[in-house]
Amino acid sequence: MGRVTCEALVENLEDSWDVEKKKLAPDAARKLIIPQALVDTGAAFLSLPSRMIKQLGLKKRGSKRVMTSSGVAQADMYDAVRLTIQGRDCILQVLEVPDAVPPLVGYIALELLDFVVDPKAQKLIGNPEHGGEHMYDLL
Repeated sequence: MGRVTCEALVENLEDSWDVEKKKLAPDAARKLIIPQALVDTGAAFLSLPSRMIKQLGLKKRGSKRVMTSSGVAQADMYDAVRLTIQGRDCILQVLEVPDAVPPLVGYIALELLDFVVDPKAQKLIGNPEHGGEHMYDLL
């Protein structure tokens, strides 16, 4: 399939809500623009390196057992964030990965955003089954 990356905006959800409630100035809300997040259809979660989690000010919410290429391990889960890709956004928790691992956009985010990978063009596209438009399947 090749390497597929995308630009992703990740926002601290609690900060966003505080901006809406006028408890926080918009320029104080923590967010990151990730120019080349790796799209990984084999990964489930939005996975961010430790340094990005720290920049976003996310709080740890627990640990989960995960299967990695090295076998079973523990990974920490963090607060939910707002993820925006190509103007579509969703809210989901973050899984921590080591700083040496790139930010990963997994299949849960792709489902929520209704994107599929175009392997020939090596990019994300709107789901052709929905005419490329963002739609949720409720069936």
